[in-house]
Amino acid sequence: MTVPAESSPHRTYTERRAAAQARLAALDRLNARYANLRGLTFLAAALVAGLAGFGRLPRDYWWAVAGAVVLYAVWAVLHNAVFRKEARERLYVTLNERGLARLSSAWREFTERGDRFLSSSHLYTPDLDVFGQASLFQLLNETATRAGEERLAAWLSTPAQAPTVVERQGAAQELAPEVGFRQDLCVEARLVSREKANPRLFIQWAESGPMLQSIRWARPLALVLPPITLTLYVLGQLHVVPGWSWWVGLFVQLGVVLATRGALRQMEERLSAGEHGFARYAPLFARIEGQKVQHPLLQRLQAGLQRPGEAPVSTHFQRFSRLYSFVEFKRHQFHPVVHLLTLWDIHALFPLETWREKHGAQVRHWFEALAEWEALSCLAGFAHDRPDFTWPTLTPEGPRVEARKLGHPLLDNPVPNDVSLPGPRHALLITGSNMSGKTTLMRAVGANVVLALAGAPVCASAFVLSPLQVLTSMRVKDSLERGVSYFYAEVQRIKAVLDAAAQAQGQVLFLLDEILLGTNTRERQIASREVLRLLLSTGACGAVTTHDLSLAVLADEPGVHVVNVHFRDHLEDGKMVFDYTLRQGVVDTTNALRVLRMAGVPVNENEAPFDSGDKALARS
Repeated sequence: MTVPAESSPHRTYTERRAAAQARLAALDRLNARYANLRGLTFLAAALVAGLAGFGRLPRDYWWAVAGAVVLYAVWAVLHNAVFRKEARERLYVTLNERGLARLSSAWREFTERGDRFLSSSHLYTPDLDVFGQASLFQLLNETATRAGEERLAAWLSTPAQAPTVVERQGAAQELAPEVGFRQDLCVEARLVSREKANPRLFIQWAESGPMLQSIRWARPLALVLPPITLTLYVLGQLHVVPGWSWWVGLFVQLGVVLATRGALRQMEERLSAGEHGFARYAPLFARIEGQKVQHPLLQRLQAGLQRPGEAPVSTHFQRFSRLYSFVEFKRHQFHPVVHLLTLWDIHALFPLETWREKHGAQVRHWFEALAEWEALSCLAGFAHDRPDFTWPTLTPEGPRVEARKLGHPLLDNPVPNDVSLPGPRHALLITGSNMSGKTTLMRAVGANVVLALAGAPVCASAFVLSPLQVLTSMRVKDSLERGVSYFYAEVQRIKAVLDAAAQAQGQVLFLLDEILLGTNTRERQIASREVLRLLLSTGACGAVTTHDLSLAVLADEPGVHVVNVHFRDHLEDGKMVFDYTLRQGVVDTTNALRVLRMAGVPVNENEAPFDSGDKALARS
């Protein structure tokens, strides 16, 4: 649905993008200034050093060179801080441009489409465009970690129960206007990792057993041996002890290095494999901890980041960051010498082992809470960007789906229609000409139910539903690799839908599009009626599209509530025109031959449309 330029979301993103661009322009000017200062300082230091080196200036000028080197280092530190700020502001510009893209059709260009969550066996996601190109996930996703991405995908793939839906709605409603907070979460997470960070390996390291237990004896030695060796060296220089005495201490330290090498390397490799920037997550958790929240769900998530009597999670990550910085020294070329002289790795890794023992059991909970924050922020962003969408009302009695002015949430300008499935064994039998909107209506119903039971607003003016399972059969594909024909693939899908409906005890919304097309007309009509009867007998509700007008007789059967509705088209200046408006009753026009002729296929409307078998069926 296209949001007008004068709307609040458009204005918000435009203003925030302009502000970020202005800050970025100011930083660019500061960047150039520091670059010039560094260049001038370097040239000045080189000139003075050259003149002093050739005797053109007194030796005292070497102090000026040293001062210039220190000044150059200061400029470098300040310049690097500008680079970091620029990276931050670029992310804010990008986020607001993405926000503007979500207000138009440009969101379909987003690269993160959730393809890895696609599953042909899932009972509704392939048919309702939940994942993939132009999908719900592609529209909603604004996560910055793999855990957050997986949480959002799980919410779209698995309908929640009513209390959970209501909690998510309330939390998302509170977060919807907090654009700054939601963007801060994305920026802080994306600053620490070029790719979307996956905490799985980090959690595995945190929850693993002790890794340095076998060399605990080395820790006290690491505390006493280097000072003893240094003392022996100093005393040797003062001729208090023999000059070779410190070599004894050094060879003992070499023995400790060799004896602990395997255990230390194993821990360092596992830690480095899982770290992926999480050492710098303190600002992200601090931002969550500092946000004022009112909704109980948000309060619980926030409170879960700090145990009673303990420091908040951000403090724990700050300490982890400091400790991990010593491990990162291992990449320095002088590391082997420093480790031999000081037993550096023992001093660096044992404190991290202590940190793991103290906090490792909580790390999974921290990232699960962060994933929840990210997924809720996605729902909130969707609500912010679609202010004309409504929050659905949950009712315990079902199955039930009723909507006024329902539209497809993925279309820019959907035509609204009313849909009513007020209780068990209610169904819509949708007929209509080709391209008139039958399948789109069913996908609109299904997609909105998926959004509603994930906790998001829906494309309707009013929407009431009960917790239920969505079951679809729309995009059935054959499989040459598995040797499965189209008809048998359809049968397998329908069997899965029937089994799931029975297992859910009728708390189901089924959506079937032109089922059993892979067989002849007579058997298709018989089988379609029986499938619909079986589904309704479980107590389910749903909708079926069909070109078989004989199915309309189901509306007269006792015990079920099948309502015939249809879409139609009409000719204007020799062209077919669709209004995509749902009407009561069975369609009384068709357009298959017209579509063929418009596509350039020569068909003779006077030819007999039936073969002998179909004529017999028509006469019956």
